[in-house]
Amino acid sequence: MHSAAQLAGFTPPSFAALIDVLVLAVLIYQLLVLLRGTRAMHMLIGVGIVVMLIAVARFARLSTLSWLVDRFLPYAGIALIIVFSAEIRLMLSRLGRSFTRSRLTQAVAAESYEDVVLAANLFAQNRTGALIVIEREIGLRTYVESGVPLDAKLTYDLLASIFQPSAPLHDGAVIVQRDRVAAAACFLPLSMNPRLSTQLGTRHRAAIGITEESDAIAVVVSEETGAITLAVAGKIERGLSVERLRERLSDLLHLFLPALTPPTPITAEAGGDDPLAEARR
Repeated sequence: MHSAAQLAGFTPPSFAALIDVLVLAVLIYQLLVLLRGTRAMHMLIGVGIVVMLIAVARFARLSTLSWLVDRFLPYAGIALIIVFSAEIRLMLSRLGRSFTRSRLTQAVAAESYEDVVLAANLFAQNRTGALIVIEREIGLRTYVESGVPLDAKLTYDLLASIFQPSAPLHDGAVIVQRDRVAAAACFLPLSMNPRLSTQLGTRHRAAIGITEESDAIAVVVSEETGAITLAVAGKIERGLSVERLRERLSDLLHLFLPALTPPTPITAEAGGDDPLAEARR
């Protein structure tokens, strides 16, 4: 009878309460997805352990520890903001981008990014290390200012000249804004993801790092193997062919990049055609 009375007095949750729980669940899920596989996840586990120790101290009535907790707990929120500042910034930028997504990249001529594909093919053939970052919605002004400003039209010949091993701007990244090369020899943040392979060098970690901090796309060519890699949202796709790279850029930038005839292999025969001109055929 007592159980029946409890069931009779049970009030179903309101629609607002269900929405409240659903929104909270989505936020927690998105936060865990954002932190998964990063150093922030380990810090979050550490915070959870500290919270459990505080609860134990309260339950066991440890007066000294409870006194310290009472003194420092008001500053815990500020400490968490400082510790997770990068993750909070990335989450807010993704949230804002989902509501204010523009179509600026769609206005860019597809031929400009075709030059990126052709340049990557040249670097892969010659095993020339290269890192090209394509800006999308989130601005990369901070990283542009770390390099040498160019503000030049994006062309195949310009990229080929910048990444020549003897060129002074070879080291560092090239940042592309729409159809312009904003800067070269730029410094990028290195990814601290503990799950990354130890075989990845500085160039690949920089490509992953910039895509963790923003929504940019990074095209990397390995100096050791000549393999083409694409980095997006903190993840990499290794060993891409030229056609696959063209398809991925077309999908990510909402462009139409026509499938062109692959460039003719470059030869160094005396009296032959210009290698740069031949690679663009």
